[in-house]
Order: sequence, then C-alpha cells, then structure tokens
Amino acid sequence: MGRWEPDARGRLAEAALELYSERGYEQTTVAEIAGRAGLTERTFFRHYADKREVLFSGSAELRESFVRAVADAPESAAPMDALAAGLDAMSEMFAGRREFARERQAVITANAELKERELIKLASIAASLTDALRGRGVAEPGASLLAEVGVAVFKVGFERWIAAGEKRQLAQVMRESLTELKAMTGGG
Repeated sequence: MGRWEPDARGRLAEAALELYSERGYEQTTVAEIAGRAGLTERTFFRHYADKREVLFSGSAELRESFVRAVADAPESAAPMDALAAGLDAMSEMFAGRREFARERQAVITANAELKERELIKLASIAASLTDALRGRGVAEPGASLLAEVGVAVFKVGFERWIAAGEKRQLAQVMRESLTELKAMTGGG
C-alpha cells in the first residue's frame, strides 16, 4: 500500500485534465484518472459524481460568489455597478489559474456534451443573478436582461482572458468588456 498523500480531490482534478488534454474526454476512463492520481476509483467517486463533474466542480462556488457580490453591493449602487461588483468577485476566483482555465476550456470546446454542460452552468448563473437583481428592486424585464448581460460579459471577458498572449488580469478584462458594452449601448 502506498504512502498517503494529501489533496486527493486536487490530484484527481489535475490527473483528469492531463488525461483529457492528452487523450480526449471521451477516451478517458475514471479508472485511468484514479490511477494517474495514485488513487482508487472508489476515492474518485467520493469526490466527484462522474468524470464530467471534475471540470465543473467549482460551478456552484462561482455562481454563489457572483450572486453574493451583486446582492451585497451598496443599496445606492446602480444595477450595472452591482453587476460589475459581481464580475470582480468572480474574477478573484480565477487568480493564478489562467493556464488551468485555458486547458479546461480547450477540453470543453472539443466535446459537445461538455459544451452543453457549460451552457447549463451559465444559464444557472443567469437565473440566480436574475433573482439577486429582483431582490435589489430591479423590475422585470430589466432583471432578466441585466443578468443575461452579466453572463455574456463574463463569457466574452473569460474568452479574451484565456486567449494566447493575454497578460491582463481577468478583472481588468471584465471591466473593459463591460465598458465597451456601455459605450455601444449609449450607457457610458
């Protein structure tokens, strides 16, 4: 029996991403992920429901961070400023993780099932944001429109941030994307 090593969850995530990048998502098995991490399949399933969830395990925390920052923005903040605070909070979660994000996104882009899961994640964020904006007193359809705008700014900003050669921090890219949107719509 091997010596116990800490951070089984992190090791599994790293092993999965390596294998998905090397062999492809569909060609990789849970047994191979566990073996690469030096763990058992049983340990894998203690941490993840399936091999897809390795790539999406932080989704709930990401959504909660975004929504909490929007909800907790000062009452005097305009809805768009509350949205900007949410984008800043989400950006913090990616600090120091650009290479991981690039690899993860490449795996997702190469697989239709994973792209679908990514869209579900983004729709979940938009629904939660809509609720948070309503809680701030933003009426419909404004709350839904602004929530969808927030997700679009996140998606476009994230894609720009992981692009080859990009050096700026994610928060800066998000803010610039939001500023561009405001300028295009006559709101800044």
